[in-house]
Amino acid sequence: MRLFPGARQIIDYAKALAITDGTDKARDALSIFRRRIATGVGAVLLGLVAIAFAKLGDHVQQLFLRFSSAWPYGALILTPTIFAGTVYLTRLWAPDARGSGIPQIIAASRNPVRDALGPLVSLKTGAFKLVMTLLMLCGGGSVGREGPTVQVSAAIMVAVHRFLRVPITAGVLIAGGAAGVAAAFNTPLAGVAFAIEELASAYEQKVAVLVMAAVMVAGLVSLGIAGDYIYFGAMRQTLDLRGVLLVAPVAGIAGGVAGGLFSRALLGFSVARRPWIRAIKQRPVAVAAVCGLLVAILGIVSMGATWGTGYETTRHLVEAQGGSYWFGPAKFLSTLATALSGAPGGIFAPSLSVGAGLGDLLTSIFPEDPKGAVVLLGMIGYFVGVVRAPLTAVIIITETTASRGMIVPLFATALIADLVSALVCRERLYHGLAKPFLMTDGTNIFDRHLIK
Repeated sequence: MRLFPGARQIIDYAKALAITDGTDKARDALSIFRRRIATGVGAVLLGLVAIAFAKLGDHVQQLFLRFSSAWPYGALILTPTIFAGTVYLTRLWAPDARGSGIPQIIAASRNPVRDALGPLVSLKTGAFKLVMTLLMLCGGGSVGREGPTVQVSAAIMVAVHRFLRVPITAGVLIAGGAAGVAAAFNTPLAGVAFAIEELASAYEQKVAVLVMAAVMVAGLVSLGIAGDYIYFGAMRQTLDLRGVLLVAPVAGIAGGVAGGLFSRALLGFSVARRPWIRAIKQRPVAVAAVCGLLVAILGIVSMGATWGTGYETTRHLVEAQGGSYWFGPAKFLSTLATALSGAPGGIFAPSLSVGAGLGDLLTSIFPEDPKGAVVLLGMIGYFVGVVRAPLTAVIIITETTASRGMIVPLFATALIADLVSALVCRERLYHGLAKPFLMTDGTNIFDRHLIK
């Protein structure tokens, strides 16, 4: 069969195009497979690390409580010493491990290709942060485990992707951080919501799939090892319409104001625009020691209630077992002092504890309404006031207390608290705290070598 002139060239070109197209499809399929393997392996590993970290955190808190029981005033020496030592070592060896850990992931997600090779999401920084957070809990610091878990989870996810030679994108960091939240609280839905509201500045469909896959695997690991537990205990009480219309606005306004003031104080100290704040920050170790002394005094006065994450006291308040009305204000000061010290540690769990204390105060104003329900509205009001993430707050409190009948009052309180907090402190806390970690011309704004 004779072909018209040029037909042979066309056929050869078509064959080459088909071969190339087939090669590209095979390469794309292999890339997708490797990414899924990396996400699955990373989620399993971070789930195991989160469970081990939680167990160790509970253990060291018990050690400190036994110490304080044997030597009631020993915390006046031990706590300031641990605060000062932790801040000194952090600034010396791993300055990117300071604070919560969530701002670091927000900063790293802005330029994941560059920061994936940097200290913000390195395994060294993550491991150091876990050790220093445990040390803070061993000294009675009012810190949570979730922020450090988010940072180390993102570091694990990045390390696995690099090992398998999978490109690092913002979705990898977001998925790792979201899975960390899910594993820390055993709250899969809250992990997804947190990724949407806090970690992802531009949320995409492919990121959503990656996040949900990582959260699901991490949740299965937690479920298989730790069981299907409810973090703060079950709260089955509900509010009627009258209660919602009365309590929700008060809890939202009070929580928004208090949480906004906490964020404003923390951001103001972080930015240090005023000369006297800059002068104080020139002595970070001394500041940490003073903060530790204040935390020790508050713990002694409150009979140990303000030390650590505040989990036990919060659980008692949620389950309407009662507590001291001074717990909320004292925990607020203890958490603020711990955060201002610059030591590693999260503020999620302590903020929920402060909110529970606020809710307990509100029960005296609304004695006819179920105490547990009012406490929950105080929790969400203050928590949203601090982190400005209403959807995450509603889901995380619903999942940690099994209070599905409170969804409408929780949403109402959260929206009011978010609005009020924005009036008190315009900038969102985690995004404001992320600014010192954003690098300009390859140099971190934070002076890593300033140790005095």
